[in-house]
Amino acid sequence: MRGQELKQQLKAGKPVFGVCMEGYGQPRWPKFFANYAPIDYVFLDSEHAPANRETIAWACQCYAAYGIAPLVRIPDISASQAAMVLDAGAHGVIVPYLETVEQAREVVGAAKYRPLKGAVLAEAVASGTFPNAETKQYLDARNVDSVLVVMIESAPGIANLPDILAVGGIDAVMIGPHDLSINLGVPEQYEHPRFIEALDAVIGACKRAGVGAGMHIPYTDAKSSAAVFNRGMTFISFRGDTLFIAEALRHELGYLRSAIKTV
Repeated sequence: MRGQELKQQLKAGKPVFGVCMEGYGQPRWPKFFANYAPIDYVFLDSEHAPANRETIAWACQCYAAYGIAPLVRIPDISASQAAMVLDAGAHGVIVPYLETVEQAREVVGAAKYRPLKGAVLAEAVASGTFPNAETKQYLDARNVDSVLVVMIESAPGIANLPDILAVGGIDAVMIGPHDLSINLGVPEQYEHPRFIEALDAVIGACKRAGVGAGMHIPYTDAKSSAAVFNRGMTFISFRGDTLFIAEALRHELGYLRSAIKTV
């Protein structure tokens, strides 16, 4: 799936499925995922994972070549960081901890209208006015695969979400459960009524705006996660490379440790 198809799925209200990748320099994984794993995109993390620009570029090019849309989470709210990963071959940007309309305009401009810059870009984002129709057509074609996902991880982000989505150009909102739970005063209490209320507020705002809603869930199993996703989410991000390996080691090697008899 390319970024363009990912956007079409989300706009149609259909779910897309992905996993978070922290150690994404492993060269054999793109082909393996393409052949065996039912995923539409990879969520390549560069906020917490120590990946440099060259590693990010190789990973993006490789996953894209195997038909898996590479989306990169940048370290902070930065137009230059967004443009950098898109230039590297990413099909989309995931922006962490977004809270304001001004921040939304900055990343929308970078993800949807590059290489437009400066005052002309600000006018395009604010009012939809471009130098001419030819320029608009060129920018749409150039950025056809550019997916923009913003992360809501705080109470101010939820309060401002309707205005943030009104900026346009956002394809999905992804909840960051860990940071959000802490911000709400219920650290890692993912079944707390305050946390559930926040989830539903984000999902409701996204539905009204016709934008995909989702969450990255690393903290529970697939069955429990499905119940959360079924609250109305379509941008599905479940666990990741580190956690999948850790769980397999714990269960499989844990079993062997208990099953193998001492000679």
